[in-house]
Amino acid sequence: MATYLYRVGRFAFRHRYGVVVAWIALLVLAGLGASAATAPTPSSFSMPGTQAQQAVDLLKERFPGAAADGATARVVFKAPDGHRVTDPGSRAAIEKTLAAVRHSSPQVAEVTDPFRAGTVSEDRSTAFAPVTYKAQAAALSDTDKEALLSTVHEAREGGLTAEVGGSAVQQEKGDSGAEILGIAIAAVVLVLTFGSLVAAGLPLLTALLGVGIGVSTISALAHTLDLGDTTSTLAMMLGLAVGIDYALFVVTRYRTELAEGRDREEAVGRATGTAGSAVVFAGLTVVIALAALSVVGIPVLTKMGLAAAGTVALAVLVALTLLPALLAIAGKRIVGRRDRRNPAKRTGARPAIGARWARFVLRRPVAVLVASVIGLGVLAVPAASLNLGLPDEGALPTATTQRKAYDLISAGFGPGANGPLTVVVDARGHDADGAARQVRSMARSMDGVAAVGRTTFNPAHDTGIITVVPSTKPGSAETEDLVHRIRHAGKELGRAHGAPVLVTGQTGMKVDFSEKINGALLPYLGITVGLAVLLLMLVFRSVLVPLKAAFGFLLSVGAALGAVVAVFQWGWLAGALGVEQTGPIASTMPIFMVGIVFGLAMDYEVFLVTRMREAHAAGQSSRQAIVTGFHHGGRVVTAAAAIMTAVFGSFIASGEDSVKMIGLGLAVAVLLDAFVVRMTIVPAVLALLGDAAWWLPKWLRRILPDVDVEGRGLRGARDSATSAAVTRTAEQDRHGEPVRR
Repeated sequence: MATYLYRVGRFAFRHRYGVVVAWIALLVLAGLGASAATAPTPSSFSMPGTQAQQAVDLLKERFPGAAADGATARVVFKAPDGHRVTDPGSRAAIEKTLAAVRHSSPQVAEVTDPFRAGTVSEDRSTAFAPVTYKAQAAALSDTDKEALLSTVHEAREGGLTAEVGGSAVQQEKGDSGAEILGIAIAAVVLVLTFGSLVAAGLPLLTALLGVGIGVSTISALAHTLDLGDTTSTLAMMLGLAVGIDYALFVVTRYRTELAEGRDREEAVGRATGTAGSAVVFAGLTVVIALAALSVVGIPVLTKMGLAAAGTVALAVLVALTLLPALLAIAGKRIVGRRDRRNPAKRTGARPAIGARWARFVLRRPVAVLVASVIGLGVLAVPAASLNLGLPDEGALPTATTQRKAYDLISAGFGPGANGPLTVVVDARGHDADGAARQVRSMARSMDGVAAVGRTTFNPAHDTGIITVVPSTKPGSAETEDLVHRIRHAGKELGRAHGAPVLVTGQTGMKVDFSEKINGALLPYLGITVGLAVLLLMLVFRSVLVPLKAAFGFLLSVGAALGAVVAVFQWGWLAGALGVEQTGPIASTMPIFMVGIVFGLAMDYEVFLVTRMREAHAAGQSSRQAIVTGFHHGGRVVTAAAAIMTAVFGSFIASGEDSVKMIGLGLAVAVLLDAFVVRMTIVPAVLALLGDAAWWLPKWLRRILPDVDVEGRGLRGARDSATSAAVTRTAEQDRHGEPVRR
């Protein structure tokens, strides 16, 4: 592979302007495709194989025009202190407001009168009116949402407290600014790393171009493939992350080749052949992690993963073709002025912090390894009490109208009123009234049920809907248990009377979603890690190095999950981080953390250890190879990890706890994986293993193809200078002292 990519790099160097024009043309075409594409319809959300989805499909069939999955809202009214909502003045104001809500949008399907439906609190201080829409929440325009909010705002002028919750008023998440902040942080780190504005700018430029093509392509295909906004967000985040990392690695190798005396074309070819090979396999690990999201069985996650994987593949192609062309155009400016004036400083005389750190670890490998593993283990302890769920409006900032509506309903009707269960009775061919009575009686007899509503039948009178209000809040374990108990009892009733009973609604959907995610976590982890281990065997020609890489990743993810649980579930440092309410961890958090962090962790592993493998294949001892790997790769991994930690950490400043959770989890995971696992545990383990680290059984050696990542095929007569320089680097620190063995 190194030989092939060497030719690709030299081709791009020689045809620099043609390559650049081709990529710019591709960006323009993708942009034109995105601008000319049909506006995407709201991405449909479905969970095939779940009871909640089965119930939704049944309601669509039996209640035509009812929009079973349409947006909903709850308009909550509270009378002034000392008054009741049933007072003539308050009641008139409420009825006037609800009449205006009915005419606020043609999408409004029904507005329920709280005085007729009985949604008035026992003390008559609070009432809420459910509002249903014909369209899904994502299909409602900003005008529809603003009309609802402004109509309700008018009710406040009469002295009532009026707030709105529900999916119909979910605001589109605006840009948090994290991408811009992340790019700014990346620019600073790159300038400090390279000492050259040109060298720092190339990774940013190539990453932005790759992301531009990827996101534009997603936008162009959004209508055809039913892609949601979150697909572009994930693709952008990962595209920037890996695009910067890959270009950073290639540029660093190119500068090293120049420092060892090679001309620019040869340096580009060798950088593309060696560092480019590592980029290919690092990219493949990320693609595997993202594509494996399809095992969850939720179409929207599958599409998100595949689209993001495509953007990562683009980042790899950009690093292998566009970047060499830009390096050719940049000329000598790729090196800072100080280094151009003093070329001798680029030959290895400059102190290498990475090499000194590697020597420190080599002197005390057992102590370093034990301390690191124990430290990560302690951080992972809280993860043992991980409680997964999906956040509801109770997790929103207290200043939002949704949170205020949630709190008003909780105070007036109990927390369960914020997440009522929809129980569907399929009585076709049976006694519908008798089956409904049985279900209502069964629900009323259960612990944890606060109220059971009347049965609403469809026109054919063969399907009934019963609303069951839990006594506990929607995201609690008690409510989830209630859902399971109703389903179990409903199954028994269905067997006895022939009328199937299903549970759905927002709470039922969330329960099924969490269970589907949780059930897929171990298979997903097994597929992702298993395939990556096989891939890394090809790269490193070793059995133990890939296993060590996977084990280290599990340590870092466990510790990061422990930190998330400690803050968002236990409440440690919650005040300092602005976390307003503790509760279950979002069920999507572990699987996304595994996918994203695994990809980045394997990037760091490949970037760092391929240089060790290369040095070992060139004849250095295992200990010398570790120092050489850190001398050349330590700075790259440090810079890449600093960029990603800062980018993910910037999300902690968000006003939403769910976004804070993602930011903290990813930032801690990257920080620990890069600096504790890759920079500390990896050299300690390799030092203890010695030459055994590169052991590969003969039978496996015959089966596995030799991809030549370290570039053995590139060695020739001109490698003598390189070998001498690498050996000097491994043998001496800045004082010229030999490595202690």
